[in-house]
Amino acid sequence: MKLSLSVRVAEAACKTKLNIPFEELVHLAREMGYHAICMRASAGGLLTPRDELEKMRRIVEDEDLIVSMVTADSDVPLNNEQGPNSLQNIGPSLDVAEALGCDLIRVCLKTEEDIDHSRRAADLAGERGIRLAHQCHIETLFEQVDRSIEVLEQIGRKNFGLIYEPANLLMCDEPYGAEVLEKFKPWLMNVYVQNHRLDPEGPDVLGTWCQGPVRFHHIPIWDAGGVEFNQVIEGLQHINYDGYFTVHQAYAWLMGPREAAAESIRYLRSFGCFDR
Repeated sequence: MKLSLSVRVAEAACKTKLNIPFEELVHLAREMGYHAICMRASAGGLLTPRDELEKMRRIVEDEDLIVSMVTADSDVPLNNEQGPNSLQNIGPSLDVAEALGCDLIRVCLKTEEDIDHSRRAADLAGERGIRLAHQCHIETLFEQVDRSIEVLEQIGRKNFGLIYEPANLLMCDEPYGAEVLEKFKPWLMNVYVQNHRLDPEGPDVLGTWCQGPVRFHHIPIWDAGGVEFNQVIEGLQHINYDGYFTVHQAYAWLMGPREAAAESIRYLRSFGCFDR
């Protein structure tokens, strides 16, 4: 498996801008030993001029990295009602991915109507050699394991797949170990990791469709009491996953991006299964 660092580790709480310059974050990723950068619109996306995106690609490639995935607009990670809109006009997102030299785009589905839009978007993406993927995510059609598989089968496109993310499954009281990864294997295109510790008295709360409001603590991925990362790693090894494993934690509330990047890779490398 190859380690990717999401720009989210340096993202402001609003999810629409970075707290440090993009070039600094890319250099940090290379210094720490990551293989790729996971791009979000907070760094560069639909509102970024093409020449600026191409410049960002050169910054990444000059550090001998690649862009592992693109989230081209801020509505997707905000998971708001506008999140699925890009599926109805996927062309601009495809342009962003091409400018950044990336063949994978994260998208959002929230209604049954979005399934039809996903088929058409995937067909257009396929013409340009690009894949689309949806994260395991609360308040979407990919909130629970079985429903996620149903939707993937309904979409029925080889270039439409899944971003496995165990913390969101944990929030929904869903399993996320080897048995689940075996089910997800045919569609698995990326892995995101972040960490939450569930607590009925926790300071943070997010809504889910299947469990209602869920209270929790944001915690670093190396802290105990949240996602059991030994289960995650063992499950990925069980299915021989060899793609990108992306540090996706929102660290704005916890620590700066340098400490976050360094401690995350130190912890993950302790499992002994990541390329160097």
